[in-house]
Amino acid sequence: MLYITYTLNALLMMGLPFGLAVFLARRLGTRWGLVWVGAVTFVASQVVHIPLNAVLGQIGVIHPAQAGWPLVWYAVVLGLSAGVCEELARYLVLRFSLKRDRSWNAALMFGAGHGGVEAVIFGALAAIQTLNIFILRNVDPAQLGVPADKLAAVQAQIAAAWNVPVLYPLVGALERVSAISTHLFLTVLVMQVFTRRSHLWLLAAILWHALTDGVAVFAVSTWGVLPTEAAIGVLALVGLGLMFALRQPEPPAVAAWPGAASLPQPATAAPLPPGDATTEQLDRTRYQ
Repeated sequence: MLYITYTLNALLMMGLPFGLAVFLARRLGTRWGLVWVGAVTFVASQVVHIPLNAVLGQIGVIHPAQAGWPLVWYAVVLGLSAGVCEELARYLVLRFSLKRDRSWNAALMFGAGHGGVEAVIFGALAAIQTLNIFILRNVDPAQLGVPADKLAAVQAQIAAAWNVPVLYPLVGALERVSAISTHLFLTVLVMQVFTRRSHLWLLAAILWHALTDGVAVFAVSTWGVLPTEAAIGVLALVGLGLMFALRQPEPPAVAAWPGAASLPQPATAAPLPPGDATTEQLDRTRYQ
């Protein structure tokens, strides 16, 4: 059965994002382009995030810690680096590339792409790891060129991989469900910058992202895998509840029909001279 659950885990991790995108596109009627933009946004954020963590490690700001306050510091810094890089990337793309997408529905499609591509990447890595587990289960590692000094460690890892409960391999897919749910909520939070006109929503997204990743880093080193997944799952459920609480009516669609051009158009005010623009009007452009 472990052959089945290991395989199913990798397939679910890669397949769930596509199923979610299809469901949202049909249910919400939003365009598919938002999914692909969200995916590119995640990849672009990692171009900054991964080197940033490497630099922080080299200069001693972060380093793996096993217990106590050093572990708390490690979790906080890693959480903040992820939150700042990913949420700023989300904000910048919405601010400059998706100006006409200012709705709750659009945020969900964008978030599905952002979290979905992460799931596909981890799913591909899980598939490679699963293939290695299958091969090493049936072939002597020494025949594959494993050095003699590392042979015992590899054999112990193989034995551990096949000495788990039958459903344990599906933890990876469960984690991706929580992660994608969190990305949906975080995208909705960032969208509030434009629909509710306050940058405090961006700060809230960064802090929630930092909280989620920080808890994951701390918990997996302290409590183990299953309690960690439970804690992240609870945060994801809270996020989904807040996400639906933030739902706003969709902006009205402009229907194009043959007789529309013949209707009398409402009078428009003459444009203000350049020097007469009010402070409120200038400030409003920051959220367009």
